[in-house]
Amino acid sequence: PLNSLAWRTTRVRMQPPPGRAAARLRGMESPLAAPSPRIWVDADACPAVIRDILYRAAERTRIEVILVANRWLQTPSSRFIRAMQVAGGPDVADDAIAERVAAGDLVVTQDIPLAARVLAKGAAALDPRGVPFSPDSIAQRLSIRDFMAELRGAGVQTGGPPSLHARDRQAFAARLDQWLARQR
Repeated sequence: PLNSLAWRTTRVRMQPPPGRAAARLRGMESPLAAPSPRIWVDADACPAVIRDILYRAAERTRIEVILVANRWLQTPSSRFIRAMQVAGGPDVADDAIAERVAAGDLVVTQDIPLAARVLAKGAAALDPRGVPFSPDSIAQRLSIRDFMAELRGAGVQTGGPPSLHARDRQAFAARLDQWLARQR
């Protein structure tokens, strides 16, 4: 349970994860061993309720969750939860995730260009509302994003995304559980 976890902080460096994941980071994993999947979180804009769902899933399934942000994050004390702080600036956290993600990993992000990059590397991508990004839909979503950016650049007020509702949290948890079940 999340409430019983002691809270800790991680500043700048990500500590090596336990077991096979540590060997994979050092490049020493046996080619016969299947690498453990990881969940990468673009944490700069990830809602706290979604992070809480991910924390519980990490403990329950023992799958490593790595939160990447350009600010300090408070995370529960767990050998399966890591926080990685990167330098400030546009797309720095996205670049860190895209460089480190591997095929079979999951990336939780609202950022459509980041989703496109990780899909190209064979990873799965899911937004905090539970909507999966797919190779079939990513081009259309990028086009809509670019069109909306042009409208905003022309002074048109497009508004932001709607508030995160309970149904969004449920949809996210259900999609996450589906992905986790495929990893077993």
